[in-house]
Amino acid sequence: MTSRPRPAALAAAVVLAAASLTACADQSGSAPAAANTVETATSEVEVFTWWASGSEKVGLDALVDELGARHPHVRFVDAAVAGGAGSAAKDLLQSRLQANDPPDTFQVHAGAELWDYVEAGQIEDVAHLYVQLGLRDAFPDELVERLLVDGKIYSIPANIHRANVVWANPGVLAAAGLDPAAAYPTVEDWLAAFEVVEAAGRTPLAVATTWTQVHLLETILLAELGPEAYVGLWDGTTEWASAEVTAALETFEKVMSFTNNDRDGLDWPDATQRVMDGEAAFTVMGDWALAAFTEAGKVEGTDFTYFPVPGTHGVFDFLADSFTLPVGAPNPEGARAWLEVVGSVEGQVEFNLAKGSIPARVDIDPTLFSPYQQTAISSFTEDTIVPSLAHGAATRIAWLNAISDATSRFTTGGSDLETFQADLVAAAG
Repeated sequence: MTSRPRPAALAAAVVLAAASLTACADQSGSAPAAANTVETATSEVEVFTWWASGSEKVGLDALVDELGARHPHVRFVDAAVAGGAGSAAKDLLQSRLQANDPPDTFQVHAGAELWDYVEAGQIEDVAHLYVQLGLRDAFPDELVERLLVDGKIYSIPANIHRANVVWANPGVLAAAGLDPAAAYPTVEDWLAAFEVVEAAGRTPLAVATTWTQVHLLETILLAELGPEAYVGLWDGTTEWASAEVTAALETFEKVMSFTNNDRDGLDWPDATQRVMDGEAAFTVMGDWALAAFTEAGKVEGTDFTYFPVPGTHGVFDFLADSFTLPVGAPNPEGARAWLEVVGSVEGQVEFNLAKGSIPARVDIDPTLFSPYQQTAISSFTEDTIVPSLAHGAATRIAWLNAISDATSRFTTGGSDLETFQADLVAAAG
């Protein structure tokens, strides 16, 4: 793909980053050798992701362009596996890792999801690259804390995403007699709007396959429990069997009753498309949906609007796409070259412009990005940050899988609410 022209502000930031990298290499006893290794990386680098189409693929292509500019002798090998939120990719990846056939680097969600790979001895500590590339100063402390596993760092994030976002079609809302600029303080207020939209003959809330339903579930739990009790679900201080969780699950059941019946045959772009096409009023999706709207030529404020999931104003439901250095990577030098690109100023600007997320780095000019992204940058520094369930920040993979299975049984009619809650209690161990 052709990279966007970079503003003068970005060029200046790149110069500063390069100067910082040189200074770090001079001050560290081991960094110069690592820096030389990255600079002379050759051959091919196999990069394993779930960015196989749409804006995600465009963002990946932006990183590939930057890899070619920085390391022209490194040939990118695309090992992307399609599948919402990486579910299919993670299964294949685990098979490869267990067979001692790792890619050179692979995508992983920052947070609790990393524990499984660390405990299995499948990824290496990359703290030395943080020193070499000056990333401890470039990344906010709140992010670095969420990357730590037993005090070590095992991945480099390409971005920060916000999960608790509602995307709305203002035309559908206006046609139903609702205020298209309303943001709804509570889920109960939002449910009242659902009834109006349904009476007007449109789907209130477009939802897709199981992972998007889990994504919706986490935002309802967050809205109904509040950030402290929501985090308590993952650290053990909130009981899954409590009456408060029962009430939150009852609210989730009400919300699901206003969604499309064909949801299990769709993925997130399909649900988002229904909002674009005016078939549905709302969808809940991470801010990667922004790129889908803009790629379709939709105009922010006219064709679509956005706001935090009702009840979660002032809370940033966090996830981040990051990359690792696998143990036994065939081309570790190529992997380090890729990780350098992922953490670089230019790489993060180009990638996040394409994907709708915000840079993990704090030394990038916010005005380079869209109005939505500028609000997300501000929110990440000002709001209460909580980890996403559906996207690996809150729980290990096995726990998420158990929650996903329980959610699927419930939303397809295979269990009632009491059984659903019991399944969630069992999943928590």
